[in-house]
Amino acid sequence: MHYNGQWGAGPMVLRPMRSGGVIPESFRDVNMGLADLGLSRNGYDGDIHWNLEWEDLYAAAIRRKEGEMTAHGVLRTVTGERTGRSPNDRYIVKLHESKISSITKGLTTEDVWWGDVNTPISENTFNLLQHAVTEHLLEKDEWFIQNLYCGADPEERLNVMLITENAWHASFARNMFIRPSVEEIQAMDVWAGFTILHAPSYQARPDWIGSKGGVTELNSEAFVIINFEKRMVIIGGTQYAGEIKKSIFSIMNHILPSRGHLPMHCSSNTTGENTAVFFGLSGTGKTTLSADPNRALVGDDEHGWSAKGVFNFEGGCYAKLIDLSEEDEPAIFATTKMPGSILENIIVDDDGIPDFTDDTLTANTRGSYPIEFIENRTPDSMAGHPQNVVFLTCDAFGVLPPISRLSPAQAAYHFISGYTAKVAGTEVGVKEPQATFSACFGAPFMPRHPSVYADLLAEKMAQHGAKCWLLNTGWVSGGYGKSKRIKIKWTRALLNAALDGSLNDVEFAIDPRFGFEVPQSCEGVPEEILNPRDTWGDGSQYDAAANQLAKMFGENFAQFAEGTSAEVLAAAPKPLE
Repeated sequence: MHYNGQWGAGPMVLRPMRSGGVIPESFRDVNMGLADLGLSRNGYDGDIHWNLEWEDLYAAAIRRKEGEMTAHGVLRTVTGERTGRSPNDRYIVKLHESKISSITKGLTTEDVWWGDVNTPISENTFNLLQHAVTEHLLEKDEWFIQNLYCGADPEERLNVMLITENAWHASFARNMFIRPSVEEIQAMDVWAGFTILHAPSYQARPDWIGSKGGVTELNSEAFVIINFEKRMVIIGGTQYAGEIKKSIFSIMNHILPSRGHLPMHCSSNTTGENTAVFFGLSGTGKTTLSADPNRALVGDDEHGWSAKGVFNFEGGCYAKLIDLSEEDEPAIFATTKMPGSILENIIVDDDGIPDFTDDTLTANTRGSYPIEFIENRTPDSMAGHPQNVVFLTCDAFGVLPPISRLSPAQAAYHFISGYTAKVAGTEVGVKEPQATFSACFGAPFMPRHPSVYADLLAEKMAQHGAKCWLLNTGWVSGGYGKSKRIKIKWTRALLNAALDGSLNDVEFAIDPRFGFEVPQSCEGVPEEILNPRDTWGDGSQYDAAANQLAKMFGENFAQFAEGTSAEVLAAAPKPLE
């Protein structure tokens, strides 16, 4: 049944609803449940849409003018000024050590690695903004609520409840998280999970921004704030849908290490007996490379590695679509024509046909779709222990080889370093690739110190005998602005040879600066690109760029040196005279 009514001091008045839905038994008393979340006021007469399927959410989005349909019957939306994540507007409430919620039992904010990435914010500020967000939502005529799971493993999954003002954001969440059955929704314990109060059209007051010594500590009108004590996330000031899923992934990444599990910002695929994980920041190829016709997809963005193997956090995929082609990425291309998908910031022509080469709105064009839209996938979004761990880097300098084999010490060093380039549009203000280091290939979503995740990775790789590869999906000839990114078909050929073991049989050479092993041949790949120095017209220019990158590695790693083993420190790149 779908409820609508008035709540406050008196009894709730029920009236017929325009659409159906199902409510968890733990939230059956709507009046009391919403009041516990601060969503209670006399006289409210809006419609509450519980757990609508995508068809109804599509219809609501069109009715509310939140988007339009493409020629293929797919919902297209735009996210306004913010077309990527806003990392400077992400916060975690710094709790008193005595305040531990049931879901985070054994965890406190003492476990958070506070700093520029995990920015603390006070409880007072959170309460102020929660009140502002709830007041904003109470002014809206409709709410869209989704009860979902994060985590394919039933023993590890987290209950998630999204309350949003927009139908299309509810549809996005339904694509991206795991969709429970009606029976599972009814049995779900809402209060054992996390709730997201999502108010994308609300903007923080100007006088609340930048007043570090005052009431608030915000950097802009937008905010994404996690509160472990209240088991709540509040989001405002940004229409970018990716903030919804990334906030919950950050929570999972904080919880799982206490259970001995490794949370990973990675994609994964498998043959059933041969599983691989692909670490990398957005735009480095996680989604593209994990969608392989010869290997079943486990997931494309976030996973856990438990004692049983790999399990997907998500129930869908969130693919970058810029320059998408049917030839290079047929499985992903097909999803853009499947009703139920959502296309973000895609330009369409007068006939409603998407133009994936048009970056007028952003280079970070996106498509979200249920994982069931990928035919070649594991049925339960789980797989065995990985035999291969692949680090994806988009090297803007054109210095790193297309593929390298890493020793265990080098694997630990490069995992903690997390070198890549931020790709245009992925974050607000990024117009072209910028060299960056992101610990664990996902620092913005990792609340704990990088060594916690690195130790877990090293332990699991040693236990299961996994090999480690560094795969450069960026530039290999002269760097950004002087050449094009490496061809996808070459990257796939190198990756397939690594995963099936055939690359182990070729000759390798040791890179003099970086120390890793570089294959000297691979079927289907021009030999001249395997050693990037050979592709530069002037070797001295390559040497200068390579030395610069090696120094950047050392400067970045200085913050992690304390407590790092001598063996891992010795794996650092070394500039040559």
